[in-house]
Amino acid sequence: MGETEDKQIQEIVHRVVSRAMGLAPTKDIPEPAPAQDPAGQPSPIQPAAPVAKVVSIGADHGGYELKEVLKVEIAGLGYQVRDVGTNSKEAVDYPDFAHQVARLVGTGEAWRGIVIDGAGIGSCMAANKVPGVRAGVAYDLTSAVNGREHNDANVLTLGAGLLGTVLARQIVRAWLATEFGGGRHGPRVDKITAIENQYLKPG
Repeated sequence: MGETEDKQIQEIVHRVVSRAMGLAPTKDIPEPAPAQDPAGQPSPIQPAAPVAKVVSIGADHGGYELKEVLKVEIAGLGYQVRDVGTNSKEAVDYPDFAHQVARLVGTGEAWRGIVIDGAGIGSCMAANKVPGVRAGVAYDLTSAVNGREHNDANVLTLGAGLLGTVLARQIVRAWLATEFGGGRHGPRVDKITAIENQYLKPG
């Protein structure tokens, strides 16, 4: 990755994290004009995340405790959370839960999905087997923002054994707040979809 693109990613991360953390907007992000009600008075500020947007979330036993924390975080941002389990620390198999989360995203029943296991890698592999899913592992704020900005990732996988709770919460906030950049990234994401379509069985 070139120096220019590196700087662009750092700037994007700074803007997204500032917005997600509720900090004052930077000078290149103008404040939106307050909405007016029929009487001409400013309307109350609306939540950034519509309730209608469903975020599916799942974890194996290694990610269970972090899942419970992130559920509260996501709901607090105004999203509707759909938890597919697991519901205890009893040993289970991560592909089962990665599949359930990814299926909801792939069928359009969820806007985005989040899966947590020990390292995030196995769940990422399982989720990416579902048509329409672009899952990516994030281990810091830059990888979270890059996955959304460049790759239009719609499933995030996290490794509970590799991340502290504070960082995991920050990653989720940044990932949910980041929009796909489009532009030169659009045709590249289209090529990912085209590869997937080559292997889909007709009917």
